[in-house]
Amino acid sequence: MRILKSSFAVVERRAEHAVKFFYSHLFWHNPGVRELFPASFEDMERQRDRLFAALTHVIAHLENETLVPYLRDLGRDHRKFLAGPEHYAAVGTSLIAALAEASGSAWHPQAEKAWSEAYQVIADAMMAGAADSEDPPWWDAEVVRHLLYGQDIGVLTLRPHAPFPHLPGQYASVSSDRVPTTWRTYSLGNAPRADGTLDLHVSRIEGGRLSTALIRETQPGDVLRLGAAGGQMTFRREDRPVSFIAAGTGWAPVRAMLEDLADHPPDQDVRLFVVARDAAHLYDRPLIDEYAASLAWLSVTYITPAPGQHRNQATDRLATALSNRGLWPDQDVYLSGPPQFIRETSELLEGLGALPDRIFHDSVPAGGKGPDQGNRPMGFGEWFLNRPDPHWHNPSGRAPRGY
Repeated sequence: MRILKSSFAVVERRAEHAVKFFYSHLFWHNPGVRELFPASFEDMERQRDRLFAALTHVIAHLENETLVPYLRDLGRDHRKFLAGPEHYAAVGTSLIAALAEASGSAWHPQAEKAWSEAYQVIADAMMAGAADSEDPPWWDAEVVRHLLYGQDIGVLTLRPHAPFPHLPGQYASVSSDRVPTTWRTYSLGNAPRADGTLDLHVSRIEGGRLSTALIRETQPGDVLRLGAAGGQMTFRREDRPVSFIAAGTGWAPVRAMLEDLADHPPDQDVRLFVVARDAAHLYDRPLIDEYAASLAWLSVTYITPAPGQHRNQATDRLATALSNRGLWPDQDVYLSGPPQFIRETSELLEGLGALPDRIFHDSVPAGGKGPDQGNRPMGFGEWFLNRPDPHWHNPSGRAPRGY
């Protein structure tokens, strides 16, 4: 472990070169593997980020008991990418080559031996997780309804061809033949139903190929692929008052939990704060109003900018609303929305007295903005030099929040 950590410290300084060398080596020596990866430059950039971030996570948790469950979940999830034993062997060869290249004169036989043994442990745990899973690699699901709210928000109702187990508050990774080999996670907006259908809430991202295809091209009758449900933001019945805070399509998992609570009422009061950049983006307001009128234990606060004001005013108004509502040390808080919204709101709530271990949200992927970046995604080099916290990404989406 000492050799691995000291060796990785050298590689980290040339991380971008190491990862690009890895993929070049992998595709050059195994050309058939290339078709398993995204075709677009942007998606491959994201893939490179995830590879090195996952490797960083593994090295940081070498002596942590959570590492093996993480790797097993990772292996189970990688079945949807059609990863087989031959791919693990090819990846191992290219990884060792990339580490040696990035290490330069710091590479030595003991380092090669340590990395070879470590990678075998990683691969064995991932393949064991894949072999032991009783779930299919993915679920085919037919689109039976497509509702569009404005130009950029859609709710797709899907009927999986086989039962799809999930809990209220979870999400699923989704792929479409319209954008091959690309997977993204989207929130499930309903509690389990007797007919097995699912509501997928999608917000179109400018330049996002899959979200654009789902919103503007997908039609009833199309078949999507779903990875196993993931996420840890499921409701905890702890006999404490609850606050839900949702922004944008972050409303979807909150809706699923409220739907379940409507059938199994809580013992404590529930506060709901719904944040949107303008009134038009409160796309599910009729249902929320219906809940507010019929559920005595639920209070609802809408947060939008004043007419004619910039959409960022919504977050300022949210801060004021939360500051005016006390009892945060007593609350279980569920946060859902864009990563930056979650980070900023978590910090605000802790400042108001909310207990960190009672603020629940799913882990946010690596990302963020540098000082000169505006709203564009960070490139790998920018991400590595100015990493957000947390700076690792769990592609399986099933890791406990403590990871």
